Amino acid sequence: MTSGLAFPEGPIAMADGSVILVEMLGMRLTRAYPDGSVEVVAEVPGGPNGAAISPDGSIILCNNGGKFAAAATTGDMSADPGDLYLGGSIQSVNLATGAVTDLYRDCEGNPFAAPNDIVFDDQGGFYFTDNGMTRGRTTLVSGIFYGKPDGTSMVEVEFPAWDANGIGLSPDGQILYWAESMTGRVMRRRISSPGVVERCDLLDPWGCLFGLGGLQMLDSLAI
Repeated sequence: MTSGLAFPEGPIAMADGSVILVEMLGMRLTRAYPDGSVEVVAEVPGGPNGAAISPDGSIILCNNGGKFAAAATTGDMSADPGDLYLGGSIQSVNLATGAVTDLYRDCEGNPFAAPNDIVFDDQGGFYFTDNGMTRGRTTLVSGIFYGKPDGTSMVEVEFPAWDANGIGLSPDGQILYWAESMTGRVMRRRISSPGVVERCDLLDPWGCLFGLGGLQMLDSLAI
């Protein structure tokens, strides 16, 4: 469809045949058209990652804060971004104007490390993963969260979630799934109400849908 994108992520298929996506290392939200042309919707400093359309038509972005920003010059996705790291956030982008607004930078005083992927439920709220972050000998473990796109409500759904990446909902909206990047596992939880999941004991095998053997890592997922 098109090429030359700087680490495309979070594609959204639009009704007119175009695709809206982020360029994570290009730090922008881009629209690609069926003829291969592209246009910049918004400049997004940090590291725009997962994206989804909210009920009001705006784009909600997971911004990893530039966790992988150093890869743009070093080619190493594990390189420490140093001063390029701006901190994680959830943002809203107005498609008409390109205006970018920070909705959330923390949950109950705990800063986001690297929000990664997002899925909306049929109640108009969204679940998202925070991939966490390792710098030097310190690892910041994060979790799964649920928020409202108007910036009024944010709760932690699951903690800890190790290297949480792709996220999705079952067709009936009753089960939440997410992928753990480094462990190669897909995890799941039953949803009891919007933003609330049933606790799963550490030794309950149901909580892990499957795990891949050997060195196999996971990224996004779709249902």
